[in-house]
Amino acid sequence: MPVLSETALQRTSLREQALALLREAVITGRIADGVVYSSKALAAELGVSNGPIREAMLALVDDGLMEAVPNKGFRSVPLTPADLAEIYEMRLLLEVPAVARLATGDLPADRDFHLTLLAAGGNRRLVSAVARLRDQTRLDNLRALNADGRIVASADEHRPLLTAILRHDERTAERLMRQHLEHIRQDWSRPVE
Repeated sequence: MPVLSETALQRTSLREQALALLREAVITGRIADGVVYSSKALAAELGVSNGPIREAMLALVDDGLMEAVPNKGFRSVPLTPADLAEIYEMRLLLEVPAVARLATGDLPADRDFHLTLLAAGGNRRLVSAVARLRDQTRLDNLRALNADGRIVASADEHRPLLTAILRHDERTAERLMRQHLEHIRQDWSRPVE
């Protein structure tokens, strides 16, 4: 008699599905800053019970992406220029040395590229911290970035960075990562006009 169901680990919980969907909506700006969203209304929109949506929203509160509005719901936490500067500084401190270290050893969508590179270094806490920082950097101007080609230009910066890592060129990898993060800071995090 089996103790655990064979499919128990194969299913994704509604909470996890809701969390992924809500996180993407916050990052892309579909959940707008300053607007209060009711977990009950979002649950009705998705055709699920309130529990998984509320749990997902609370997880986003823990991640610093949302804040609870007592007796009303949740709203996206707006980013100030100071917030963006702090995120940029943290990413520089975390990602640049990690990428440089990758260039000295073997290397076993943009977010996936960065997190996969960092994961190759074997520090899951670093990957988790950078994932949270990336998520806090909103891409509510994603359509504009796509329309004027900045998304493609940013992705094109990945090739030379990966080449430097594969060639074990620590200095070039570090320099290219700094340049890439500066580009992100200037272009991708620019507020929507």
